[in-house]
Amino acid sequence: MSSRPDLIPIGEAAPDFTAALSDGGSFRLASIYGQKCLVLVFYPGDNTPTCTAQLCAMRDEWEHLQARDTFVYGVNPAGAAKHAAFAAHNRFPFPLIADAGGKIAAAYGCRMIFGLIRRTVYIIDKQGRIAYAQRGNPTSEEILRVLETIQDAEKSADDAQTNDGIK
Repeated sequence: MSSRPDLIPIGEAAPDFTAALSDGGSFRLASIYGQKCLVLVFYPGDNTPTCTAQLCAMRDEWEHLQARDTFVYGVNPAGAAKHAAFAAHNRFPFPLIADAGGKIAAAYGCRMIFGLIRRTVYIIDKQGRIAYAQRGNPTSEEILRVLETIQDAEKSADDAQTNDGIK
């Protein structure tokens, strides 16, 4: 399976997917359109130092992420049972996506040779468009700033619609 070679450009539609979750449920991206933003954290492996620290940073900012109408999902090819143990051990308030075969990572340009995952963070807005794409481990402050910008833009658009309706 080949992976797209680059990050998905800002403003482009996020590839839809359905996947199993560490909490036993399943998730379809399109099911949240119009409701919340989504932070997808593609990471190489459960129980590794950098991956654990990255996801723990999301856990530690959970209250702020929730205040910005945001879901968070970690994504890698490990199975749901392994993800469940990793999530429980670290008290993640968000589920992890079991990306069987790396299909989601491939669609998002995060799958490398031999199935390894490139550490990447995407933010998807409420309309299902890519609002942010960054390789590596961006700070939680950077992610929160982007979410705040999205929230401010949505509020401005809502205010403009309300004002147009008054005229």
